[in-house]
Parts: sequence; C-alpha cells; structure tokens
Amino acid sequence: MSTTETKQQTLTPAEIPFTTPEVMRHYVTDTGKILPRKYTHLTAKHQRAVTKTIKHSRNMLLAQ
Repeated sequence: MSTTETKQQTLTPAEIPFTTPEVMRHYVTDTGKILPRKYTHLTAKHQRAVTKTIKHSRNMLLAQ
C-alpha cells in the first residue's frame, strides 16, 4: 500500500455544509419541517448541528 492513498470518508451530520440542500433532505420533511431525533436517529449533538445548518441554509435562501 502506498502512503499517499486517501480514504473516502463520509461526512458526519455536524460537518454537512449549508450549501448542499440535497444532502439536508434526509433531515427535513416534504413541507420543510426539521425531523426530530426520534426519526433521524442522531445524537443530541449531531441533531443540534443539523438544525443549525438547516436554519443557516434557510436564512441564506438556499433551502425551503
């Protein structure tokens, strides 16, 4: 194995950029409401981060 190989890592919900509304659709209903932890199965820390990201995206008029 080469030392220059990089592994493909998935983003945690806390690392989702607010400029990607298609990724945030997993955490929002069709009407635009943020899903609760009961349905997203996220930790409290990640749920707060997702909520903050979605609200930031809404304020920038990127998501509904």
